Amino acid sequence: MYRSHSCGELRELHIGQKVTLSGWVAKTRDKGFVVWIDLRDRYGIIQLVLDEDRTNAELLEQARNLGREFVIQVKGEVIERASKNANIPTGNIEVLVSELTILNESKTPPFTIENETDGGEDLRMKYRYLDIRRNPVKDNLIFRSKVAMEVRKFLSGEGFIEVETPYLIKSTPEGARDFVVPSRMNEGQFYALPQSPQTFKQLLMVGGMDKYFQIVKCFRDEDLRADRQPEFTQIDCEMAFVEQEDILNVFENLTKYLLKEVNGVEIDSFPRMTYDDAMAKYGNDKPDIRFGMEFGELNAVTQHKDFGVFNTAELVVGIAVPGAAEYTRKELDALVNWVKRPQIGANGMVYVKCNEDGSFKSTVDKFYDQDDLAKWAEATGANPGDLICVLSGDANKTRSQLSVLRMEMATKLGLRNPNEFAPLWVVDFPLLELDEETGHYHAMHHPFTSPKPGQLAMLDTDPGAVRANAYDLVLNGNEIGGGSIRIHDKDMQATMFKHLGFTPEEARAQFGFLMDAFQYGAPPHGGLAFGLDRLVAILGGQETIRDFIAFPKNNSGRDVMIDAPAPIDNAQLKELSLKLDIQE
Repeated sequence: MYRSHSCGELRELHIGQKVTLSGWVAKTRDKGFVVWIDLRDRYGIIQLVLDEDRTNAELLEQARNLGREFVIQVKGEVIERASKNANIPTGNIEVLVSELTILNESKTPPFTIENETDGGEDLRMKYRYLDIRRNPVKDNLIFRSKVAMEVRKFLSGEGFIEVETPYLIKSTPEGARDFVVPSRMNEGQFYALPQSPQTFKQLLMVGGMDKYFQIVKCFRDEDLRADRQPEFTQIDCEMAFVEQEDILNVFENLTKYLLKEVNGVEIDSFPRMTYDDAMAKYGNDKPDIRFGMEFGELNAVTQHKDFGVFNTAELVVGIAVPGAAEYTRKELDALVNWVKRPQIGANGMVYVKCNEDGSFKSTVDKFYDQDDLAKWAEATGANPGDLICVLSGDANKTRSQLSVLRMEMATKLGLRNPNEFAPLWVVDFPLLELDEETGHYHAMHHPFTSPKPGQLAMLDTDPGAVRANAYDLVLNGNEIGGGSIRIHDKDMQATMFKHLGFTPEEARAQFGFLMDAFQYGAPPHGGLAFGLDRLVAILGGQETIRDFIAFPKNNSGRDVMIDAPAPIDNAQLKELSLKLDIQE
């Protein structure tokens, strides 16, 4: 038996008991006549003690030679600790060691295995197995496990059946780039790793499974950000004989359940907002509604003077930043330079200080009087003490720029409290998006999303106006889930493929299996997929998913620990009938 107890479970009630412990040496302190060892495992940390009065010389010398991260086993007696430590649960006791066995030695680790480490991110990624020993990473992985268990508990209680779908599937032209896998037994042919189990879960509905879920790995070969990885995990769900309202109710309840069970927070309000309103009020389709600063459109109250920048703009729009009228000229100049950075792309920014006495001071006082600026304040909801920030230009770009500025100001003002949760449904998305480069439409979600009832005919006359029977669940400014009511009729699906530019032959080659299935009594169905990585990060009070993944990739999609991706040798290439044309 390597251990009778974990390092984190011993308390005063164990005083006098003989115990066996195993773990890693976190730290040793040698005072000459006494040696203390902090022993760590997944469950916590315990202090071991050896001294000249109660420990034989050989054992004491062995303890002095222990290095950091040595794996050891000790036997001893739990005693009361003379100098107590209120910062750890085991701080009132220690273990007087009578036997010590080194189970494995360790090289000195390249960074300290402590909450606040001296290791940079790249170094910790390379030695991720050491990083996992640190409490912040370990606790995040335990937290992720708890969320996943609660998801399974809730969905199973609602009658959902967990079904595994294939990882080796067929590449399709929709969505992001596929990761492809060459087939050795089918020369010149390739599998693709699934971007989602979309078509399989629809086939499960045709198969009568009625309520399906799966916590599943998905793969997308796309550029990475802090909240994206080439492989990620979805809570994938589908239901038969449902309308949009049925699905929203189920997953509102799941979100409420998780917030209560995991965070101890009760949420009643799940407001709903159309895509058009979200874009107009917040400049993006996943607004953070924990704070205000809604957009105020200013064309009507700015385009009547001789200020050419506003007069020629498609959109003039502003936000009222609470309490920011006290910003100094230096701070305001820095803010103007911030929006002009290439990442934001604004040409500049006009601002108005709303003084406490009710007067206004702006960068465009030459063109606008106090009555004009009062109308700006009314349109943006500004109060005395606020700062109105105004951007102008192309409507879509300007809304996007102001959206980024709104989030930046909220962060500066401490308005994005990670312990506050504000969920929101965004509904009525456009069914199709116009690609400005090619002039062709593509599906905003995916080609299996149904249009709103009664709007199918509009695909021929005004495709950009057709709204999708689709919905996203947003939490604290992050999309944590999205889904739709699916097309379940073969003819409607064929019409959708036609408007997406597929010839009948191409549609048949890519999705014939699904079209065929629809001929055998496909029920009305729909679903939703949560991004588990992102959901866990937000519930954990963060927005970067990497720290909640055991072995993540870096921003180049590389696993620096195992050095992947990596070349394969010529024998493997030949076996796969592949030939790489690489210049030496």
